[in-house]
Amino acid sequence: MIRCGPVRFPGRRKHKHYFPVHARDPLFQAAGLEGPDPGSHVVGIDQTLVDIDARVPDELLARYALPRGASTVIPNELAAQLYDELLAAKLISFEFAGGTVGNTLHNYSVLADDASILLGVMSEEIRLGTSGYRYLSNTSSRVNLDHLQPVDGPIGRCFALVTPDGERTFAISEGKMNALRPDSIPPEVFEHASALVISAYLMRCKPGDPMPEATLRAVRLARAHDVPVVLTLGTRFVIAERPEFWRAFITEHVDLVAMNEEEGEALTGEADPLLACERALELTDLVLCTAGATGLYLAGYTDDAVKRETRYPLLPGAIPEFNRYEFSRPMARARCTTPVKVFAQIAPYHGGPQRITSTNGAGDAALSALLHDMAANRFHHARVPNSAKHVRPFLTYSSMSQVCRYANRVSYEVLAQAAPRLTRGLPEREEGLDDEAYWAR
Repeated sequence: MIRCGPVRFPGRRKHKHYFPVHARDPLFQAAGLEGPDPGSHVVGIDQTLVDIDARVPDELLARYALPRGASTVIPNELAAQLYDELLAAKLISFEFAGGTVGNTLHNYSVLADDASILLGVMSEEIRLGTSGYRYLSNTSSRVNLDHLQPVDGPIGRCFALVTPDGERTFAISEGKMNALRPDSIPPEVFEHASALVISAYLMRCKPGDPMPEATLRAVRLARAHDVPVVLTLGTRFVIAERPEFWRAFITEHVDLVAMNEEEGEALTGEADPLLACERALELTDLVLCTAGATGLYLAGYTDDAVKRETRYPLLPGAIPEFNRYEFSRPMARARCTTPVKVFAQIAPYHGGPQRITSTNGAGDAALSALLHDMAANRFHHARVPNSAKHVRPFLTYSSMSQVCRYANRVSYEVLAQAAPRLTRGLPEREEGLDDEAYWAR
């Protein structure tokens, strides 16, 4: 069993519904609710790799035959040549631990001050300056790496090449990152877990790579332990290659989809992020969609008997007044007597940072906030099972509106620091009155 401490409260607000986090409450002791902290950790599988962020001219993409805006796997020899050129020309902005699931778990552990477990591979021999060394150096100590499978060789490298117009093109040198075997997925890590996080990249490997089967084994184990499966879609090109496969995969295996508006269009055929969310709900129970300057959307189901109407202005859109029930908390569709689709949306916090050097990791940050809220719900239910917060099997602790607010704030923090992994949690107090009012609404 994974030993977890109390989970931090997700986000900030005026009333915390006696969330049992910081102090021992005599009322809990009298009710027999004090005891060992229940498990609430998050499990993830990732292609362990290091992100190399570089500002490059357009002609470099042409010379290396890299399709603009796409994610391309390149040979290790070509990756070494590219790295040497970027280093010699001083075009590299950052090198840090990466991988969409690795970023999400790191940020979750920073926000929640809770354990997460990463499954993947790691170089058996680690020397200063190697990719493995950089990965370990930039990962939160709350991320449990004890179950990584040792491999004889390097982990992956992902080049994020940003052209002058801000477009990101990815070149991936896989090394041994897809060598995770099914027998390296331990069943015990799914006991008391709040979620399993996977990405579409895990199913896009060379023939003979064991990673896809290892991923499917993890999904089956999560299902057996009633652990929600969360899929992040990667890039639009990965989904556009096999849209029918991904629709079938999500329908069969996935409870929550995290995507941006381009990935949503590749999956559903809908360019409007709100309509893409609605179409995605035909496949899964909960959808998080980041949409650039528009902000982010959250779409899900709740039961008609417990839907809650918003106090905020009703918003126009492809679905008129779509946010009418954004104060509701989402549920799995199968657990609703009369399921109702509910939507929430929020514009970027403060309009977004004044200067954005890279959007890398913003979606992962938003997802980590949602996962924190889901884990807090599990933690609170285990500690206070008779609370009014748990009259139905809700997926989150907070309303969809409040989850959007939290995810939006965390995403801003990543954009502002120009690195995909949080270096610290959110501040205890915001700087100005307007910032405090953001949480008080």
